[in-house]
Amino acid sequence: MNIAPLRIPEDAKERLRVLFMAKHALWGGGMHPEDGNHAIYHHEVRTTLEQMGLNLMLADSYKVLFEQPEADFVFPLLNRGGFVNSEMLIPLLCNMHRIPYIGAMPFLRGLGDDKSVSKLVSTHAGVPTAPWFCFRRGASVDEANVPPSPAGRWVIKPNASSASWGISDAHDFAGIANAVADIHGQGHDAIVEPYLDGYDVQVAFITIDGRPVQLPMLWYEREDTQRLWTYYEKRDLIQNTEKSALKRFDDPEFEPRMADLAARVAQEFHPFDYGRIEFRFDPKTGDINFIEINLNCNLWSEKVMAKAAAQAGFSHADLLETILAESFRRNALIS
Repeated sequence: MNIAPLRIPEDAKERLRVLFMAKHALWGGGMHPEDGNHAIYHHEVRTTLEQMGLNLMLADSYKVLFEQPEADFVFPLLNRGGFVNSEMLIPLLCNMHRIPYIGAMPFLRGLGDDKSVSKLVSTHAGVPTAPWFCFRRGASVDEANVPPSPAGRWVIKPNASSASWGISDAHDFAGIANAVADIHGQGHDAIVEPYLDGYDVQVAFITIDGRPVQLPMLWYEREDTQRLWTYYEKRDLIQNTEKSALKRFDDPEFEPRMADLAARVAQEFHPFDYGRIEFRFDPKTGDINFIEINLNCNLWSEKVMAKAAAQAGFSHADLLETILAESFRRNALIS
């Protein structure tokens, strides 16, 4: 893969007022007692943008957009606001003020964050997707709607969860119903899927010259593929005792197949500036199944997006500047 980072002209760095929005945009660094390494991530992105020489404004709340802000562009990482469908609020408010921003339009953001509907999109694109059902909050929970699971094990999670928040498994309908009721009680829809054995393969995309461009694929090589990863482990709030490693996925047979499938999904959501598509791959059977798409995925240097970009020769700063420069160009802020 031979792609070069994009650069923002120096005059644009001075001219454009960029509003960086993140829950921990004003955090001083280090772990957060509830959000763990997410606070480190937000601090790292902020300091990288500052070192880039941008004309930067900071906000850690949606309130900055309730009135017309003195900003020309918004870089939003405030994706999870503690209420359902919060990922669409910043794009909606920006649209109201006619301020351009990184990321997809509100409808596409909602489409991507709704795991059930994104699976409908992948199925429409001809991409293999395991059976699922979304038990919407307020609707009945009928056993007839539970998708088949040959192994007799199901995964239940909030339909718009991130970082495996609220995930659990069950081996019968009673366990499924209890898990769904718990998620409904917290105000969320619940998606139920058969547990798929295998490994998570991550396909990251950035947009260059108006086209979604795949970065090198990565996969989590795990010691125990039957074990569920939890939110607390992903945020480094508890010690993860399982051995795992994020590695390059370049299998000569399956990498081209997955690249084609990922491209089909990405085209359905374009333009989105950057994102990550996840597949579950079972090397024993060769089965590939679409799991989810994350259009505003984690940009921390320790996560998939930056690690994939590094495989293409991008530094963390290169990645952020490329995303910004392309979005500036798409929104006619630079030529």
